[in-house]
Amino acid sequence: MKSLLKSLNTASTSELIAAEIRNSIVSGKYKIGQALKQDTLAAEFNVSKIPVREALSQLKTEGLVFFQSNRGTTVSSLSVDEVEEIYLMRMSLEAMALKKSIPRFSTSNKIAAESTLKLLDESDDPMDWARLNWRFHSTLYADANMPILLETVSRLHNNVARYLMLYLDEMNFQEESQKEHWELFNACNEKDTKRALKILKQHLGEALKQTTRYMSKRS
Repeated sequence: MKSLLKSLNTASTSELIAAEIRNSIVSGKYKIGQALKQDTLAAEFNVSKIPVREALSQLKTEGLVFFQSNRGTTVSSLSVDEVEEIYLMRMSLEAMALKKSIPRFSTSNKIAAESTLKLLDESDDPMDWARLNWRFHSTLYADANMPILLETVSRLHNNVARYLMLYLDEMNFQEESQKEHWELFNACNEKDTKRALKILKQHLGEALKQTTRYMSKRS
């Protein structure tokens, strides 16, 4: 992590730290309910507590952590109702982005999306899956040229992705999810908007069902 902070200068230190912590939450390295101590994080990143505090404040606005007076910063959890609300929002927003993107689907993004799917085919690492799964979806939406919408979708995705990683691993759902990814890509590549939207709705609907099933099983 220290090397990452030294090698990248396109974003502020607090943004880079936020990105690293975010990735650790999404991938499951930092568990739901786990305390994130500023002193520990500052030592890990070899920085003062100021950028760590700023990074945690950013993650709080994204809903990934929350502050408690007695426990400090903790990785947040979601209720089943909140998960359902997030997925319903994603279905609507991602369908909007996909519908606008498909007629403009560029060769470069087709190549990027297909390459990402091939990497997903070969990976069984949860951290890789979390990163590549979002890269694939965001690439499909990129030609919509709707940055505000995609930033909103990214935050919604990050909030439920940590549960996605857990149930994919425990319930062996990764193979089915990847099959749907390929079907979605092929529909986009053929500019079949109606079929692509149907597959996307089914894909997110199944993810919602599996996530709530997992949460109910673990409660």
